[in-house]
Amino acid sequence: MHKLFFQRRGTQRLNAKVRKVFSLPTFAFLCVLLILLFLTLPAWAAPQPERTPLTLELLQERLRTPTLREGSLTVDLQKMVIDLRPENASFRDAFYQLLRKELGAKPLGLDLSYALILGDFVGSDLGLRTPLYAQAIAPIFTASEQQELERLRFVCLELLAIALPDSKDCRSLLATSTQPGEITVFRGALILAQTRFNGEVKFSNTFFLQSVDAQNATFVQASNWTETRFARPVSFSSANFRQTSNFFGSIFFEKANFKQAQFQETIDFQGSFFEKTANFNRANFKQLAKFNNVQWQENVDFSYVRFANQAQFNKGNFNQLLFFKETTFEQAVIFREVDFNQAVNLQGASIINQADFSDARFSKEAFLNVSGLTFNSNQAKILGNPGEIGRIFYVPTFQGNQNILRNLGQNFRQQQQVADANDLEYTKQRLRLIELSRNLTATNINSVTMTSLIKLGFSTTESEAIAERRLVKPFRNITELLTLADISLETYTKLSDRLSVGEPLSIGTWLLEAWSWLALSVLLLLSGYGTNFWLVFGVGGVAIAYFGLLFWLVDRCRRLRPIPIVPTSYETISILISFSVLEFLSLLAIFRNAEQPWLTLGCLLIIIVPVPVALLIQLYQQGRYHDLMDISYFTEDGTFRQLRLLIGRLPVIPRNQTFRERYMPLLCDRRWNWLNYYDFSLNNIVRLGFNDIRLRDEHLPGIISALAWYQWSLGLMYITLVLWTLSRTIPGLNLLIYLK
Repeated sequence: MHKLFFQRRGTQRLNAKVRKVFSLPTFAFLCVLLILLFLTLPAWAAPQPERTPLTLELLQERLRTPTLREGSLTVDLQKMVIDLRPENASFRDAFYQLLRKELGAKPLGLDLSYALILGDFVGSDLGLRTPLYAQAIAPIFTASEQQELERLRFVCLELLAIALPDSKDCRSLLATSTQPGEITVFRGALILAQTRFNGEVKFSNTFFLQSVDAQNATFVQASNWTETRFARPVSFSSANFRQTSNFFGSIFFEKANFKQAQFQETIDFQGSFFEKTANFNRANFKQLAKFNNVQWQENVDFSYVRFANQAQFNKGNFNQLLFFKETTFEQAVIFREVDFNQAVNLQGASIINQADFSDARFSKEAFLNVSGLTFNSNQAKILGNPGEIGRIFYVPTFQGNQNILRNLGQNFRQQQQVADANDLEYTKQRLRLIELSRNLTATNINSVTMTSLIKLGFSTTESEAIAERRLVKPFRNITELLTLADISLETYTKLSDRLSVGEPLSIGTWLLEAWSWLALSVLLLLSGYGTNFWLVFGVGGVAIAYFGLLFWLVDRCRRLRPIPIVPTSYETISILISFSVLEFLSLLAIFRNAEQPWLTLGCLLIIIVPVPVALLIQLYQQGRYHDLMDISYFTEDGTFRQLRLLIGRLPVIPRNQTFRERYMPLLCDRRWNWLNYYDFSLNNIVRLGFNDIRLRDEHLPGIISALAWYQWSLGLMYITLVLWTLSRTIPGLNLLIYLK
């Protein structure tokens, strides 16, 4: 017991000592020490090149003995520490003087790989300063170098077609300046791989006749490449620009590679010219990126780029493909007054703030591929010219893009750009129709027989491979066919659109899908899915004129013998001329507004021609033998005449005797009587008319009554289509429907 007591007392004393040693200040100090240790660990772990301080003697030696690099003589200053700070002014002046003398006299390259440059680096002082004249290039250059300088004249001429160039060299070559311009020519290759510049870098107004390689270079201070010309490929791949970078008015004659470049501050490419491809893949722009007035002659790749601040592409010109695949725009991206001549790929991109396409011009081949675009209409906006921007968006499939199409439509509805929202709705439903067509006609590879697979186009070996694979595990996606070694890519590309992997459709489900396909097809063809009022107007005009002519025919052309009952020549000419005019105007509306006018016209004719023509043929085959043969089948309300809506009107008068007294037969001997048949057709189709014209209820052939009821039924569907279309195209009414 006593031992246990003393043991506990000893333990308590030990714990007290430990608490004294590990007090709160000591614990905090240890935590800070560990954090600093972990933060500095990568710097210790990263291999640092061993650099040699550059002296004048060493520089003169390297200038006397240039090395051969890729077939060209190069001054090797790799892994040097070059001190160009003001306190080392004597060395700095000698450095520029010696290099300028050697690099200007002959086309020597300069290799500064892994070098550390202290102080400002004025690269434009290393080249040969030469004037540029419109008449001739300075004769000190070789023939190949003169050709490169001559290329500058052609680019200046191209820029002249857009606007008068502001650069001094272009003005001098085009003789638009009274004073000859001067430019610094760097005749050899410049290699800056993993070079670190601690001061400012100045290469303004410099013409590089050979390649520039600045991969993994670090620019700690501002870098100035204003009006620089790159005659050969240039690479700033993985370069790090920590301060403002200026490429204003630069010209890139060959490929420009800025892949994975890091721009920590504002970057300015305004007024630049890219004659070949430009690659900014996976670059990172943390501040404002200015690409205004840039001419892009070939493909431009901004895929997987992150724009943390605003990106400006105003008044640019993209002649070829533009890629923004998986690109993130955290702030506004602006494309005002930009010319797009080819497709813009925004597949998988993220627009978090705003994308402005105001006054942008798209060629016939240009479109915006927004498949998989991340866009929330409640937080972000896409702006564009009303009535134009909605037609530019493109998605390849309905599956997987319903959300983006819905968000884009909501975006334009919030801005009251109803036409653009309707264009997107039309695109959505057209893609849905394609999806339905594929479900109805595609072959299900999980249930189809081998014989059917062979008939479809698969070889025997490929069919056996599919059958064996689905016994193990059913296909869940068409692309899983490519995992089979026996399936060729050519066969997959040829047959993929005709295959499906879903559950097999039962007869009832297939019939429902077929009905949905038919209804959607009719809505798309006759109204653009309720998005095109003028198309609906044209469809109605064709139907009204057609049925007006039919009713005139059955009423006025009854028989030829024994006593002819036929219209007068004046009436016949009047009805035919009016029919031709109405049909011409209606067809004009259809062909100007329908995406597939011939299909629209075919669909309309299938609806309005077969049944009436069949009834008409039967009517004239069996003849008419009834009382009141010389009195019109049509009656009009004789109590008053006025333009009125006849929503609840039926095509035949009631049987009550008072209505027979009220409704009087049409006056067939009047010269304007042919207008009444169009009025009756108008009443049936749109429930609007100048007179309440109906069929009489006695001595009326059933075929004529059936013809009137058929048109009245079509009119019921048509007026529904009209009201639905108006609700989607009139902004005020549209807001009532889509108001949140």
